[in-house]
Amino acid sequence: MPIPNSPYDFLPPVSNFALDSSDVSDGEMLPMAQVSGIFGAGGQDISPNLKWSGAPEQTESFVVTCFDPDAPTGSGFWHWVVYDIPADVFELATGSGAEDGQKLPEGAKQLRNDAGLYGYLGSAPPAGHGPHRYMFAVHALSIKKLPIDDQVSPAICGFNMFGTTLARALLVPIYLQS
Repeated sequence: MPIPNSPYDFLPPVSNFALDSSDVSDGEMLPMAQVSGIFGAGGQDISPNLKWSGAPEQTESFVVTCFDPDAPTGSGFWHWVVYDIPADVFELATGSGAEDGQKLPEGAKQLRNDAGLYGYLGSAPPAGHGPHRYMFAVHALSIKKLPIDDQVSPAICGFNMFGTTLARALLVPIYLQS
């Protein structure tokens, strides 16, 4: 079975909307601010600015995720998950993914990433492993709150989004550890 271009290829198709950032660009190298310092890659673990528009009118909430499908794990690596973002919020500021979540919009919550830490964890692929894609996704949902708490895994969050996702916006920068 061939590897899909995106893990979202396995899900039912949904419409798209626009996602932009003043910090990262589609197909371009992640700046060092968005690279991991915690994992020793020399970066700062600062979540990028994300700004979206054009979500369906019936959107009740948003979920923002960052996923590396190229991680050498067999299951990828979740770098960041923010859920229960109110439907009237259309931007996360640079640094919103701090562990304490203080810069998140009111009501929004973070899950632990695959390193077991709350907040955004920057990229740190193994040296020589090749380029990795960092799939920043904004998911527009038809429900106001997901039926989860901050103790579940990113995969359980994704499972609970299944069937409630109206549309999705993607921005996919890359990083190559030399």
